[in-house]
Amino acid sequence: MIRYTVRDSVAEILLDHPPVNAIDHGLADALLAALERARGDEGVRAVIFGSAVPGRFSAGLDLPVFLDLAPESKHALIEKLYTRLTEAQFALGKPSIAAVTGTTRGGGMTLAISCDMILADESANFAYPEIDIGLLPGIHYTHLHRIVGRYRAFELLFTGLAIDAQEAQRLGLVNRVCRADELMDEARRVAQILAGKSPALMRLGRAAFLRGIDSGYRTGVAGAVETLDAAAASADSRAAMSGFIEKQKARRRKS
Repeated sequence: MIRYTVRDSVAEILLDHPPVNAIDHGLADALLAALERARGDEGVRAVIFGSAVPGRFSAGLDLPVFLDLAPESKHALIEKLYTRLTEAQFALGKPSIAAVTGTTRGGGMTLAISCDMILADESANFAYPEIDIGLLPGIHYTHLHRIVGRYRAFELLFTGLAIDAQEAQRLGLVNRVCRADELMDEARRVAQILAGKSPALMRLGRAAFLRGIDSGYRTGVAGAVETLDAAAASADSRAAMSGFIEKQKARRRKS
């Protein structure tokens, strides 16, 4: 589910869970283990987080799997995606770069924004469709308005509107946009710049930076878990997820 390699002091963590890198317990566990591996390797000075699946970063939660989980298992998966991923990135001690290609939705957005920088290729597109499929993007209520402003954040979070890479850059959601065939090379170039800094100063400076911008974000993550728990437990959520899954099955049968 994860490809992990190290080259020139940079760990590359690539999601490899076709067809759309949908997030289940297995993928979440593999990702957290990869981050812990990178944290503990003194030879790693920067991390790139990307996808080995062409045209897909992550479609978010694996809805057919998530729908059938017991409540406690749903809670555990949400906690991994929100609380444990946030803490793993905070404790990483090394800069992380998301290299985003193609479709990025819901939980995929959570994976990307957990990183310190986001690079995207021209095919990348971003959306928060949770409210249409029976969920709520609770963690993004905590940070998105700080990046794009209150009113645009509300629009993105409550309409499910998709935006392309250029618009995401204009809004400040991504650092820069690259050609598809240049994305990983650009991510590696930036990672090498960061890896060339003093590891001790990078660790101390990054920790200070994250504390400075926190503004209650990590505290708000706990509330986001409760919000998504409550949404997932509702009858409306189950009906919406079931309807979305059936539409997806019908679409695949026609194709």
